Amino acid sequence: MKKITEKSALFLSVILLLSSTACGSEESKTVEEEAVDKTAYKNIELGTDHTDLEASINVVTYRTDLIADDPVIKDFHDYMSEFNAMYPGIEVLFEAITDYDMEMRTRLNSGDWDVCSVPSAVQKSELPDYFEPLFDYEDYSDKYEFIDNQSYGGKVYGIPCAGNAQGIVYNKKVFDEAGIEKVPETPDEFIDALKLIKEKTDAIPLYTNYAARWTMGAWDYYCFCGATGNADYRCYVLPYEKAPFSKNEDRTGPYEVFNILYRAVNEGLTEDDPHSTNWELCKARINNGEIGCMALGSWAVPQMQDAGDNGDDIGYMPFPISVDGVRYASAAGDYAYAVNKRSDDTEKLAAKLFIKFMIEKSGFAYDQGGIPIVKGEEYPNVFADFEDAVLIKDTPLSEGEKDVYSQVNNDSGLLLESDSEHVIRIVDAALDGSESFDDIMNDWNTKWAAAQKDQEEQE
Repeated sequence: MKKITEKSALFLSVILLLSSTACGSEESKTVEEEAVDKTAYKNIELGTDHTDLEASINVVTYRTDLIADDPVIKDFHDYMSEFNAMYPGIEVLFEAITDYDMEMRTRLNSGDWDVCSVPSAVQKSELPDYFEPLFDYEDYSDKYEFIDNQSYGGKVYGIPCAGNAQGIVYNKKVFDEAGIEKVPETPDEFIDALKLIKEKTDAIPLYTNYAARWTMGAWDYYCFCGATGNADYRCYVLPYEKAPFSKNEDRTGPYEVFNILYRAVNEGLTEDDPHSTNWELCKARINNGEIGCMALGSWAVPQMQDAGDNGDDIGYMPFPISVDGVRYASAAGDYAYAVNKRSDDTEKLAAKLFIKFMIEKSGFAYDQGGIPIVKGEEYPNVFADFEDAVLIKDTPLSEGEKDVYSQVNNDSGLLLESDSEHVIRIVDAALDGSESFDDIMNDWNTKWAAAQKDQEEQE
């Protein structure tokens, strides 16, 4: 497995021609060097440029766990100690928001922040309305992973803090005690594994994290290329597919993803009372073997490993769906750092230094169990179970192309990836029997078809 210039050419040629004629080649080089904009992200040399800069920047983050008084893993203040060794005059103030997407969306037009993570509801066409362009896409397309999502008009406005693979966090010791010899590769194998955990151990087989609600959104991310093996599925197939939530004969696609959750709850393979789940406490519980597994992105693995004395027991497996015998693991960028276009020039420069440090020098992605953004950097060992899986990324929309998926998704009211109420509905129905799984999927298909019809009528 793989260890996972903005100048005008014409302007520069004129400068070189004039200086060569008047002063010779040595002065030509001097003028060229002076023309380099050292405030541009791509030209900044960390630890060398702007080390005497004095500034204070406000960074708004969704990572409430990384500014806690007693975090279990390396937190933002630890990273800033390293950053301030390079830039002692830059003060970085963090503000963490629990309901991040909702609150930050309303604050985008304000000047009370300098760096934020781009809220998921922001469309590509809106990026220039709120954020400072960081660099041309072509300048970093061969250097950084996952910069497509927050680019527009050839400019990149946001850089993911890390990449995530979508899979299942699990306790290897619990699986061993249950007699599970290899990680499940199909929905039936996964359900059978949960049954063995319930039968042979005292652990909760699958912990839903229902009460936190936002954690339930993880199920949406399994539905696209990871469950189909098709990188085009999210943007170019799902928006046009008739009845996409129907059962496929090959046991792939969204139906199978959500059916795993319904079956696990309905067959008593989760906690007795989902309303009593506790996000913070679950970290220690899976660490000490009280929980068998949880559906979460790879970002969660370090938190589970560091929540107790049994970090080596925590593993990460691809989601249990195979396509023609091959397991695919969806990989995507996490929230992306972006700079407020309303900040003053000094704050913008300090913000760029902060972001570039976090991406290239801090080791943040590796520490947090994520895929490094800088291409070619080593993947963390949490991906050991992914050696036989294919990491696959959703094909991004081409420049200027209409985002039909977002329009249909929003108009349908399902709000995949941005609201977890549709997933909550599955758990509730599985608990009380108020709806069959097929009833729910048929309803989703009806809503999806109505949204597709509305889009067709608008075109």
